[in-house]
Amino acid sequence: MNDKDELGRRGEQLAAEYLERAGLRILDRNWRCETGELDIVALERRVLVVCEVKTRSGVRYGSPLEAVSHSKRVRLRRLASAWLDAQGLRFDEVRIDVIGLVRDRSGEFTLEHVRGVG
Repeated sequence: MNDKDELGRRGEQLAAEYLERAGLRILDRNWRCETGELDIVALERRVLVVCEVKTRSGVRYGSPLEAVSHSKRVRLRRLASAWLDAQGLRFDEVRIDVIGLVRDRSGEFTLEHVRGVG
């Protein structure tokens, strides 16, 4: 596994742990279908939460949150629908969140969670 993949994997693990500490229940991780992948699918009370995780080793090229464009948010919404269909589930409310993590030079991570981006 290359350094970038390892950084992403570590970021997704930290994001999942953060969400669990915040009271969400993780339903799925790294769910794939022919049109894409969902990093984390979770449940917060009666709301299905699809969480995109972006991890960076710095902000030289912008914050990780800036990497989630409008078109990416639309795609996440379609993938959430595909996940629900694949599971045979329905939810009245589906929320798209983004978690951005930045690793500093000492190896510590800063996490920012934005709810309801799409």
